[in-house]
Amino acid sequence: MTSSDQPLSSEPLSGENPEDAATIDTFQTIARQLRSCNVKFLRVAWCDTANVIRAKAAYVPRLEGVFKDGVALCVGNQALPVMYDAVTAGSGLGPLGDLRLMPDWDTLRILPYASGHASVMSNMYTNEGQPSNLCPRNFLRRMIAEASASGVCLKAAFENEFYLLRQPSNGADLVPVDDTTFCMTYAMDINHDVITDICHSLTAQGIVLEQYHAESGNGQHEISIVYSDAMKAADQQIVFRETVKAVAHKHQMVACFLPKIFPNQAGSGTHIHLSLHTRDGTNLVPSETENGSLSPVASHFVAGVLEHLPGLMAITAPTPNSYRRLQPSTWSGAYKAWGYENKECALRVPLNPRGPSPTHFELKTNDATANPYFALGAILAAGLDGVHRKLPLSPPLQIDPGQLSDDERFERNIQRVPTCLEESLGALSSDMVLLEALSPALSQAYLAVKHAEWKAMNKLTLDEEVKLLVNRY
Repeated sequence: MTSSDQPLSSEPLSGENPEDAATIDTFQTIARQLRSCNVKFLRVAWCDTANVIRAKAAYVPRLEGVFKDGVALCVGNQALPVMYDAVTAGSGLGPLGDLRLMPDWDTLRILPYASGHASVMSNMYTNEGQPSNLCPRNFLRRMIAEASASGVCLKAAFENEFYLLRQPSNGADLVPVDDTTFCMTYAMDINHDVITDICHSLTAQGIVLEQYHAESGNGQHEISIVYSDAMKAADQQIVFRETVKAVAHKHQMVACFLPKIFPNQAGSGTHIHLSLHTRDGTNLVPSETENGSLSPVASHFVAGVLEHLPGLMAITAPTPNSYRRLQPSTWSGAYKAWGYENKECALRVPLNPRGPSPTHFELKTNDATANPYFALGAILAAGLDGVHRKLPLSPPLQIDPGQLSDDERFERNIQRVPTCLEESLGALSSDMVLLEALSPALSQAYLAVKHAEWKAMNKLTLDEEVKLLVNRY
């Protein structure tokens, strides 16, 4: 064994105060865990502004430096669009200055699909040790704190749909692995091995599964997981995407979360299920006086989300491809409305077979091209604005809005959600609640990146979009 391959030291960190027992114990515990699992590389991961999951892998025998100082990352990396690795003009970022990626050791996981590798999510700090406003996790953390100060704790779960694809031997375009449709048991049989492997890999990383079924598109699947607090839910969305794509690759398949891959097949959403709780865990969603109705707090929160929905969708549906999915009569939530168990509304409130009911609500205008930290943070900002202003909630829509005439929709103030990214970006640019929540630096970088993506991709055909993005999402 060469000197560079020496195992991790169990001695106190050099330069640390020997009395800092907590720091020493944490490092020693991590060192022992990684040694026992024969981990050679630790991926220090982050999810960037364009929702590309990235990492720098630290060689584990040299972990001490990462533990103390994190990993350096040029600040300009938070202004990379999805198309290429070049800093976006107008983002306010460039080649000067570094961020420090500091591991959040509570997120450490051994990767069951990548022998010798572990991964940990990171928070971004300045070289001066201050949390960076460009960090997606720091943004969500700030919004969680604001909600907590108002007596609200958000719990969430991302409900992912994805396609399993194969590359034909002749090099033609990717095709679905099968031609099955919604909930066919044959789809489960055909894809038994890969889905089982995916589920085992998820549970090995601490993800608690809830349900699985084949979806409407050929080769399309949905695996739902149990809800958790907002930060953990966003972290688990990263784990989910990484795991599904990696395991599918081991099975000679391509997993793709793009909102729209095939023109005549169902789109893939990533609906977000949300519930509001007190600090002691009491669910705030159901009315205390009328079973089957929303509480005043939940009503105000939903009203806030709906009011800010046009700008919010620049964050939850952040690519040109997103809007190919959001069409009427496709259960994608194409109308700015809410309703009990109404799948055509952007915001659906499911009812429970027994009380209390309802206990959560679902935002349908989200997909897997959305950075989950940005999405949950922006939802909190919008909903809290509704709570603080006590916004009234319109009556629930209990009919398919697509079956109403234009005049009837006008009378009920039912509008289409934005129909393209340019439209939602325009709404975000004028939504001061969301912009102030993001912070000036983050909103400038985000808007610059998304305008660059719109400019680069808005004239692409669907096939061109898929070829560009299939390995990104």
